[in-house]
Amino acid sequence: MSTPQSEKQALFITSLIIFWYSSNIGVLLLNKLLLSNYGFSFPIFLTMCHMSACAILSYVSIVFLKIVPFQRIKSRSQFLRISTLSLVFCGSVVGGNISLRYLPVSFNQAVGATTPFFTALFAYIITMKREAWLTYGCLVPVVAGVIIASGGEPNFHLYGFIMCIGATAARAFKSVLQGVLLSSEGEKLNSMNLLLYMSPIAVLVLMPAAIIMEPNVIAVTATLATEHRYLGLLILVNSAMAYGANLLNFLVTKHTSALTLQVLGNAKGAVAVVISILLFRNPVTFTGIAGYTLTVMGVVAYGEAKRRHK
Repeated sequence: MSTPQSEKQALFITSLIIFWYSSNIGVLLLNKLLLSNYGFSFPIFLTMCHMSACAILSYVSIVFLKIVPFQRIKSRSQFLRISTLSLVFCGSVVGGNISLRYLPVSFNQAVGATTPFFTALFAYIITMKREAWLTYGCLVPVVAGVIIASGGEPNFHLYGFIMCIGATAARAFKSVLQGVLLSSEGEKLNSMNLLLYMSPIAVLVLMPAAIIMEPNVIAVTATLATEHRYLGLLILVNSAMAYGANLLNFLVTKHTSALTLQVLGNAKGAVAVVISILLFRNPVTFTGIAGYTLTVMGVVAYGEAKRRHK
C-alpha cells in the first residue's frame, strides 16, 4: 500500500520528468524555429546567449538559492582542464545549432542518437577501455540506421550533416574527457558547478567568434525584431530554457536510476522527432523512419549489453 510520502515522491519525480522533457524538446524546437523560420541565421550568437543565461542563472541558483553546494576550483591545472572541457562543449553546442539551420529536427535527432558509438570509440582511444564484443556488436545497427536514414532523408544537406556528426562526436568526446580530466576525488565537480565554470569561459570564446564570423548580428537582429515583435522574447525564453534543461537533467539524474535515465533519454529523442514533424511538417519517408528506428533499437541494445557486462 502506497503512503502519502511515496505518492508525493512519485508525483515529484513525474513532474521533474515532464519539465525535463519540455525544456529539452522546447530548446531544440525553439532553436530550429529561430534559425530556420525566423531568418535568425546566427548559431554562434545564439549559443553565446545560451551560455550567458547558463552563467548568470547557475551563479544565482548555486550561490543564492543553494540548489547544490558551491565547489571551488582548487588549482590552476583544474581550471585549465575545465577550460578545455568548455571549448569542446562550445564546439558541440555550436555544431548542433549550425546543423539545425540545414537539417530537420527529426534527422538531427537520428544522427544525435549515435552518441554511444562515439563515446565507445573515444573511450577506447583515450583510456583503452574495452567493452565486450557483444556490446560493440550492438553499435552496428546504431551506425547502419543513420546511414539508412541519410539515404532516405528528403532534406539531406551535406554541410548540415557534417556539423551534426561533429557536434555528436564532440558531445561524446566531452563526456570521456570529463572522466579523464576530472577523475581525482578532490577535483570532481557535479554537473551544475561544472556548468557554472564552463559557461563564462564559453561566453569569452564565443563573443570574439560571433564578432568575426557573424559581424552583422546586432543590426540584422534589430531589423528582425521590428518584423517579429516577439523575437527578443523568444531568444530570452530559449536561453533560459537552455539552463533549465541542464538543471532538470541534473535533478532527474539525482532522483532516478541510471537505467531509468537511459530509457527516458531514448524515448525523449523519439518524442522530439514526432513533435517536430507535426510542428514543422517536414517530409519523412519510410526509409528515414526505418533508419531512425534501427538506430534507437541499437542504442537500447547497447545500453542493455553494457549493463549486463558490468
